[in-house]
Amino acid sequence: MSFKDFKFHPKVNAGIDACGYTAPTPIQKEAIPPILAGRDIFGLAQTGTGKTAAFVLPLLQRLLDGPRKRVRALIVAPTRELVDQIHDNIGRMAKETGLRSVVIYGGVGKQPQIRTIRAGVEIVVACPGRLLDLLNEKAINLSAVEVLVLDEADHMFDKGFLPDIRRIIRQLPKERQSLVFSATMPKEIRLLAEKILQNPATVQINHTLPVQTISHVLFQVAKEQKTSLLKSIIQEREMTTTLIFTRTKHKAKSLALHLQKAGYSAASLQGNLSQQKRQQALDGFRDGTFKILVATDIAARGIDVLGISHVINYDVPNTAETYTHRTGRTGRAARTGQAFSFVSREDSKMISLIERNLGKKMLREVTPAFACEAAEDVREEKRESFSRQMPRRTKPVVAAIRGKSRRSRASSFDFGIRKSVQR
Repeated sequence: MSFKDFKFHPKVNAGIDACGYTAPTPIQKEAIPPILAGRDIFGLAQTGTGKTAAFVLPLLQRLLDGPRKRVRALIVAPTRELVDQIHDNIGRMAKETGLRSVVIYGGVGKQPQIRTIRAGVEIVVACPGRLLDLLNEKAINLSAVEVLVLDEADHMFDKGFLPDIRRIIRQLPKERQSLVFSATMPKEIRLLAEKILQNPATVQINHTLPVQTISHVLFQVAKEQKTSLLKSIIQEREMTTTLIFTRTKHKAKSLALHLQKAGYSAASLQGNLSQQKRQQALDGFRDGTFKILVATDIAARGIDVLGISHVINYDVPNTAETYTHRTGRTGRAARTGQAFSFVSREDSKMISLIERNLGKKMLREVTPAFACEAAEDVREEKRESFSRQMPRRTKPVVAAIRGKSRRSRASSFDFGIRKSVQR
């Protein structure tokens, strides 16, 4: 199938050619026809599947006809990075159409955003918080909105934005086309979709499955050895562009600084940075100034950089879905990629959930420093299994023997200390 089969306007086709698109991805193939037909959509798709173009292209086709310099489409997304990404994509795809978009989010001044809105735009791409601020100040009018897009709806729920979304929707015309896209479907998102969508077409493209072009490798390593292992891997393997995920903002900042001191071109992307610093880190990662970006999950759905060769889970994520979003930053647009995870003992349950989601075991690579510890884990598991299988009356005897053995070792150790002191 070709994009020509959708019969887009020549000006929209010019944007498709400028982006280098040839054949539509599965989500584009399934979602574009019903959106062009004016139907509401509930789209479930994993990250990195071409979802943005799936709703932007038919949106541009619709907006070509009709009035200009008024807000006719509203796209709401959970993070500044994702809002910028969507806005940039619109800029490339809409270059020949004359349609304009504006980004609205916090962390920067309101006045430039308000001036752009007053100058006249057809598309607003916004984070919920700042959009509500402008609505309360009557700095933006949404009464002419024809299309609403909620992108990454599950992530908006995770960040507590659903009450804000409901307030925003009350400002929109009841007669409109609504598109909801989500990577997962928690109960709250399903209820929201049922409330705002009218007879929607459901498009579901393996939304919980990681991209198939990614290889998954697990490194068993003690917590205190993670940074040494990371530097060793970066030095030994061909890693062109690497995205590293940590659990906390402090760890992202400190790890990036540590890598910088070690001579690597690294930057951090985390919530404590100003918008200007965040944008500098992203731009530097995109243009190759930084080969390594250390980020918290704020970036898991907001980075659209082709050619990321490796994603490293320095800290294992809290959910299997988050693992999918993180690793989906590599292996995009049919390219291959590698995902490495640094795993300690306490991560075993989460790894089981992730592997169940993958439908296969990750490739194990045991580091030499961890080998002894891993072997001790196996021996301990065998001892516990043996203990469970023994008759109850024998367990106290074995316990006593073990206790005696430990006391003997402790006595020997104490004796060794006394001897060394006497010397």
